[in-house]
Amino acid sequence: MFGLTRTDIPDEEVEVWPDAWPAFCAFEAMSTQWRVGMGGAVGLDYNALPVVLKLAGIRKRDRAGLFDDLRVMEAEALAVMAEQRQE
Repeated sequence: MFGLTRTDIPDEEVEVWPDAWPAFCAFEAMSTQWRVGMGGAVGLDYNALPVVLKLAGIRKRDRAGLFDDLRVMEAEALAVMAEQRQE
């Protein structure tokens, strides 16, 4: 999707803390919802977020707090993608 092959991804396991698991699931479920411009990804398409969260089984009462965590993950992913474009 971003010019990566399976060999570019290390075979290391990464622990996800239980309190971060819902945000991780939401971020993963949004993985096909990136808005893309001429320079690459510019952010997630928040229009799709309510439907994706519902289909991912995220309860309504958990969504507000999860949004902040999702934005942190989005910002880090954008930083990594920008760094990779400069290599």
